Amino acid sequence: VSTGTVTVGNIVNSNANGIGNIGSASVYYNTVFAKATSAQYADLAEKFLADQPYQSGTVLIFGGDLEVTESTAYADHRVAGVVSTNPSYLMNSGLEGQYAVELALQGRVPCSVEGPVEKGDLLVSAPNGRARAAKSAQAGTIIGKSLENFNGESGTIEIVVGRD
Repeated sequence: VSTGTVTVGNIVNSNANGIGNIGSASVYYNTVFAKATSAQYADLAEKFLADQPYQSGTVLIFGGDLEVTESTAYADHRVAGVVSTNPSYLMNSGLEGQYAVELALQGRVPCSVEGPVEKGDLLVSAPNGRARAAKSAQAGTIIGKSLENFNGESGTIEIVVGRD
């Protein structure tokens, strides 16, 4: 039995699979008490100012004209993260700028790589905004670990971001 749209104060539920809006961009809540949450997507990201727009999966380093720029070197200690596709949680969401990017800092994301890569390999930065496998990576240069095997020259695979 459908009850239509239910509105209580600033809480709106349109009877669609238990989905509803609590508040809005101008009317919000400071504290939420809940027993459990879940997320559809799989990474924790933060917005940073970049020097140009970057595609999802691009490996970025701290540097450039603003805060982050594309990786240009192998195993760069300035590695920042991977441009997110759909962050589960976005920090610094109010940051505005011509090229504000959502950078995955932890979690599962697609990543541009150069091969070969084996599942479980440690990944470090590489030129052209990519990652590559490193058998003995130094702390501070690690982006994360591969979730897939990849035998091509360049492509995109799923990784778990988590430096060091």
